[in-house]
Amino acid sequence: MPQLQNHKANYLCGMNYYELFNLPLSPVIDQAQLAKKYVALQRESHPDFFTKEMDDEREQALEKSADINKAYKIFKNPDASLAYYLQVKGVIVPGEKYELPPAFLMEMMELNESLTDNPAEGKAEAGRFEKELKTEQEKYIVQLNSGEADKHVMESVKSLYYRKKYLNRILERLAD
Repeated sequence: MPQLQNHKANYLCGMNYYELFNLPLSPVIDQAQLAKKYVALQRESHPDFFTKEMDDEREQALEKSADINKAYKIFKNPDASLAYYLQVKGVIVPGEKYELPPAFLMEMMELNESLTDNPAEGKAEAGRFEKELKTEQEKYIVQLNSGEADKHVMESVKSLYYRKKYLNRILERLAD
């Protein structure tokens, strides 16, 4: 029977998902490593292994398993991983109202018009925007991973994250 350590106090004190999975603080997560760690963590603490234990141990196992699942879901999604990384670094705050650059908003307004007037052309234009944002974001992520990140790089990544998030909402609407 696996032993469940008392992690409840750690979670309440701000243990983060990088620590939970023993992963390096990075905006990009190695998916193969993530999958291995996920399986190992669930093997250690899945509630099914604690059915005959005391109520508090079962509750702790359930809480830890929920945290593991939530972290795994975040780390499996590149955009969610980046957002979480930026939160851990204190660059973005959950629920913040970020002001997008007016020039970008104008481009998105034109994209929306293009999607209405000529959907095929609009979709192609949206794809170009998406590719440009991804390419620029990857350039900054290389700097983050190499340790060359200063405040300007972090703010640039933040801006790109929010612009990409805005564009993704438009692309999701197209999929409907």
